[in-house]
Amino acid sequence: MPKGGPSRHYQVRATFRAPLPFVFRWCTDYTPEDGRYSGEGYERRILARSVRNVVLEDLFDTRHGWIWIHRAVRLQPPDRWHADSVGSDRILSVDYRLSSLPGGRTRLTIDARRRPYGLGKANPPKTEWQRNVARSWERFGRLLERDYRRSKADRAGRG
Repeated sequence: MPKGGPSRHYQVRATFRAPLPFVFRWCTDYTPEDGRYSGEGYERRILARSVRNVVLEDLFDTRHGWIWIHRAVRLQPPDRWHADSVGSDRILSVDYRLSSLPGGRTRLTIDARRRPYGLGKANPPKTEWQRNVARSWERFGRLLERDYRRSKADRAGRG
């Protein structure tokens, strides 16, 4: 068992003005540009991709040095996916669940368990971690909704 203290459970929710199938496709279409979209500025490499699995690595440059994360994602269409990450500072296990809401909206619920190790850093306060993740998903949400509006306009233009 890795050193570093007990695991912590975190939960974040986000709501998008787009239907569930679009949100699932958009959220699970991992690209090297994702770090730029989230505002976190990490470098992403996609190592493998299949219909049900994606393996990627992220590299963050921080004031304390580089943080590396290896992530294995298991896609579970139509409405969920799971990611297990091992990195230079944490182990992270995350479940992502989508649910349809009235008005063509979709709710994303993120349930995460984190365990610090490696650098020996403690988990951040729960509210800080949840606030940072929520902020990233707000940025993603603006882009997702913009892409959805564009896709509707493109379909209308072809119709």
